[in-house]
Amino acid sequence: MRDLLPPSVAVAVAGPADWTGELLPAERACLSDRAVESRRRDFTAGRVCARRAMAALGVPPAPVPAAADRSPVWPAGVVGAITHTRDYCAAVAARGAEVRSVGIDAERHKELNSGVRRLICLPEEEDRFARLPAGTSWPAVVFSAKETVYKVWHPIVGTWLDFHDALVELDPDAGTFTARITPARIDAAPVADPPTLVTGRFSVDDALVRTAAVLLPR
Repeated sequence: MRDLLPPSVAVAVAGPADWTGELLPAERACLSDRAVESRRRDFTAGRVCARRAMAALGVPPAPVPAAADRSPVWPAGVVGAITHTRDYCAAVAARGAEVRSVGIDAERHKELNSGVRRLICLPEEEDRFARLPAGTSWPAVVFSAKETVYKVWHPIVGTWLDFHDALVELDPDAGTFTARITPARIDAAPVADPPTLVTGRFSVDDALVRTAAVLLPR
């Protein structure tokens, strides 16, 4: 994940101990007594990594609780994102004066069935997959890219972004993607100057697809 982001963004990837690390009181309060063990482990690793990323920026230790929609609530002056999938978790943080918004995502590198692909991919995206190099699950890359785009969008706009609300173009040679937000979603945004174009980077190995994007202040 570090290679996908500029130096202004601090990155922390979970190690073995982080999945059972310590939570601050405001973070523990976000976990229901009925939360399953996998949810507890993911939440814990994410918050431990988030605080480690903030520490790399010189930000004093502070909780990163969850909003009602489960999105992380960062301290004033900090922007960030968290991702977790099976056996992998990472968090990133940056100072709001330097970065408007940041998104990251990690997914297992696997083929997606036709039903999932219809939910995620636009027809234009499906048409392009056949022209991309073999050996990569390109629908999985688009899935991860759209998750990253949502994490860039939501802290600024505060609204949901559906998978079909962004059209993603991939450049496999450069390892980059460009996502164009649909005009209807932009017109409906309740804030001025919502993101219309999000560019990011991706990497793929046998196990994982990783994506990241940064939106700079205007």
